[in-house]
Amino acid sequence: MHSRDHLVLERVDRFIGEYLDQAVVADRTPLQVSAWQVPDEGDLPGEPVSVERMRQSAAFAPVDPGHRWGRAWGTTWFTVEGEIPSAWAGREGRIELSLDLGFSQAKPGFQCEGLVRTPAGSVVKGLEPRNHHVPVTSGPGERVSFTVEAAANPDLSGGDDFKSPLAFAPTPLGDPATAGADPLYRLGRMEVRLVDETVERLRREVIVLVGLARELVDSDPRRARILDGLERALYAIDPDSPAGGAAAARSILAPLLAAPATASAHRITATGHAHIDSAWLWPSRETVRKVTRTYANVLELMASDPDALFVSSSAQHFEWVRRSDPELFERIKERVAEGRFIPVGNMWVESDVSMPSGESLARQLLAGTRFFEEHFGARSDVGWLPDSFGFPAGLPQLLRGAGLEWFFTQKMCWNDIDTMPHHSFVWEGLDGSRIFTHFPPNNTYSGDMRPTELARSVRNFADHAGSTRSLMPFGFGDGGGGPTREMMVDARLQADLEGSPTVAFGTPREFFLEAADEPVDPPVWSGEMYLQFHRGIFTSQMRTKRGNRRNEALLVEAEHWSAAAAVRRGIPYPAAELDELWREVLLLQFHDILPGSAIAWVHREAERSHDATTARLEVLIADAVAALVGDGSERLMLNPATAPVGAIASGGAGPAPQPARVSTETVEGGFRLRSDLLDVVVGPDGTLRSVVDLATGRDLIPAGHRGGLLQLHVDAPSKWDAWELDASYRLATTDVDGGTATLIDDGVVHVVHPLPHGTVEQWIDIHPADGAVRIRTRVDWHERHRLLKLAFPVAVHAQDAAYETQFGHVRRALHTNTSWDAARYEVCAHRWVHVAEPGTGAAIVNDGMYGHDATRTTDAHGTVTTVRQSLLRAPMFPDPDADQGVHEFTSVFAPAESTTDAARWGTLVGSPLREVTGGEAVAPLVASSSESIVVSAVKLAADGSGDLIVRVFEQRGARTRGILRVDLAVASLEVCDLVETPGRGRDDAALLHDDHSVALDLRAFEVVTLRARLHDRSA
Repeated sequence: MHSRDHLVLERVDRFIGEYLDQAVVADRTPLQVSAWQVPDEGDLPGEPVSVERMRQSAAFAPVDPGHRWGRAWGTTWFTVEGEIPSAWAGREGRIELSLDLGFSQAKPGFQCEGLVRTPAGSVVKGLEPRNHHVPVTSGPGERVSFTVEAAANPDLSGGDDFKSPLAFAPTPLGDPATAGADPLYRLGRMEVRLVDETVERLRREVIVLVGLARELVDSDPRRARILDGLERALYAIDPDSPAGGAAAARSILAPLLAAPATASAHRITATGHAHIDSAWLWPSRETVRKVTRTYANVLELMASDPDALFVSSSAQHFEWVRRSDPELFERIKERVAEGRFIPVGNMWVESDVSMPSGESLARQLLAGTRFFEEHFGARSDVGWLPDSFGFPAGLPQLLRGAGLEWFFTQKMCWNDIDTMPHHSFVWEGLDGSRIFTHFPPNNTYSGDMRPTELARSVRNFADHAGSTRSLMPFGFGDGGGGPTREMMVDARLQADLEGSPTVAFGTPREFFLEAADEPVDPPVWSGEMYLQFHRGIFTSQMRTKRGNRRNEALLVEAEHWSAAAAVRRGIPYPAAELDELWREVLLLQFHDILPGSAIAWVHREAERSHDATTARLEVLIADAVAALVGDGSERLMLNPATAPVGAIASGGAGPAPQPARVSTETVEGGFRLRSDLLDVVVGPDGTLRSVVDLATGRDLIPAGHRGGLLQLHVDAPSKWDAWELDASYRLATTDVDGGTATLIDDGVVHVVHPLPHGTVEQWIDIHPADGAVRIRTRVDWHERHRLLKLAFPVAVHAQDAAYETQFGHVRRALHTNTSWDAARYEVCAHRWVHVAEPGTGAAIVNDGMYGHDATRTTDAHGTVTTVRQSLLRAPMFPDPDADQGVHEFTSVFAPAESTTDAARWGTLVGSPLREVTGGEAVAPLVASSSESIVVSAVKLAADGSGDLIVRVFEQRGARTRGILRVDLAVASLEVCDLVETPGRGRDDAALLHDDHSVALDLRAFEVVTLRARLHDRSA
């Protein structure tokens, strides 16, 4: 950069900061302010109260600027009132309030916030650091009066863009019990302002032009003309009285702003947005208020700017507003009807999509779609997950199955090793389903329309050859806030500006309709989009994760037994309660809750919620089962799994099967456990020395290796403790040795392992169903910055490993030939991982873990494939006590030649048999003739029609034909879509035979939802 150019830019920066900023406000007068701090309730500081409660209880006292207020997480109500000076009559300018609660320069949404209401209680708008004006309709000589509900949320972000060390340091502020009682904020200016709109406009024009100049290369003539014009414009202004020369300065800049963009300029569709985390560095109760504040901001902006559009994705957010402020919700509905407030995504929340089960993702889409249709009259066709931490291979089929035509995210730009090769492309899923997908090239879902963002969009866009446009969601996000009037002005200034891409306001649907038709032969990305970042999320906050896994299974089981009790015994189906419980679990799958990356408050609430949900589901299951089996004393076993157990069919009940017959003996200081199918040797240290599959004679434990070996790693990532697991963790590995094993009389080996700051107990036996080693692990965990893994070396020469994912499995290479392979050093699996060579293999199964790694090595005895389960981490931020305490896990190591064998063990471990007493066994409602066609859910339809919904999927990854039998009088059967809409399923309708069976032809990993109308709906 030439020295003269540098001096011009420095002068412009100073002029903006010192002169124009101050001159925007032509005059001001203070307001009178009073405050009332909401009293604490129990352990919680200043819980939110209604307007009615505030009016009944508040004792307001006058306060002055600089007043200290707001203990962490507390609530303070302010009244602000005053008179607009009569002397302003006849003066040009806009009259408004400016209410500064004590804002810093940190990003909006991460510190104190407020919600402004009229004296009658109607919401006006939110208050954030860069958006604290309040419109008024009063004029000079008239009084103004408002109330403000202020939230003293502590700033845990570490400042803008999370670059401060605070963003990674342990903090007590994430838990009300340790946050302290000292006030966090000092009240700033609370005043009425007369805004000079000419100076205000000049300031935006200068900011846009100087921003554009910084993006242009030194040799660009356009850059030289902009700098010349800026310098001349500045010298048309008196620094001591900028308002007088503002109009002249604007006339100098006008030709520069009128110069149009080139015909080949990249085209940006700008859409207002506010990504709001349903919980993260704040609890969900605060998100209710964040959403309300943001939606109020948007409505205020729409009232003053006809170009304003806004997209919002989560049905849960709308539901919170509907319940907490019905009047505001009605105003939102009016804007939705106009097409300006646009629900997208059709999901209950922007969930994590790697760890939830296939049924959970189906229910995210079912709950969200039904809410949008019920309250707004339409569903969206745009999938919207801007911030979820990676995207599984099964997702395209689920999105398309729920009626979504396109998919949007930006998260893949966070990869720490490889860059995704495209921004506009077709994403192909596990089953071959395809969905057109777009990543915004400005690499954010919270754009602010600065010239640098527009330039970055052009510079980064990878598909210029076949595409001319990209999407830019803009508005403050994460903690909410939304688009601002300044962003709207900047977008219009750059709508058709030489040196920039063009900008047009538009909806995501409008963007995708044009973008999807542009490429003649769009590129295709096949399979999962693994995020090369945030690899620690599969293990952080294991109680939250295990609660999720437990309740996912119980919800499906409760629906199944309740549906059977309804159609066979006439017991009322508990639809409302099941919906409520599903929605609670769906909320807790949000992408900062289930991944374990939220503050302590969030996870303690999640644990309590999961426990309460479990208790309620157990009652529903017990009631339904009692109605099905009737009175009696016969010992019965219920099988909720998707695979038969012995003679007990999936979804049925029968006499209790005999457990595995196991003999035990002492060998070489350890113990031998032998059943009809396995011969297992447990060493004196409690590790597996031999696991022989008696059907093949193969020992699955390689010579010289130990199975079930606990390993401890130093886990100190470079940043973002709860999120990250750096590859360097493998450089510090300690085998947990020193364990002692003893034999318990019932054929169980009990093992005690010492940890540096705790203990591990294990109980090793042969699974009651026989054919697998079961290891039940209890950890008293008090480590810090450590990772605990459980390793299973397998004597197979596997080329890859298969990992269960939603409605199927994915294969990931065991080699590290490419950087993409090497980057997958920690991955997600649901219930099982399978490794094999022709003729033999092993399944490593879990009852609630997600993080895994698999490697292949060679030693003197041959190839060893090792699969490890990640049991526990000990991150310090944002929850310094994450995962401390006692945890219990179940792992199963089973001979498994195929993924079908592995899946069978996954269902046995994930959905164990349930013992009851009753009068008769129960046949399943629905049965599949093929082990490859799995029944995923049996329930009554969500619309209350009484129809039976059955979802099945193909699990092997091969085209499969099978018979599905429904043990009911069925009048008709049709294929519907994933959200149970009749007439929106596959083109080939299901053919119902006279015996109430249906022949199904499924492609690899295909998911099919069937809707059965029963002959007698009252039965």
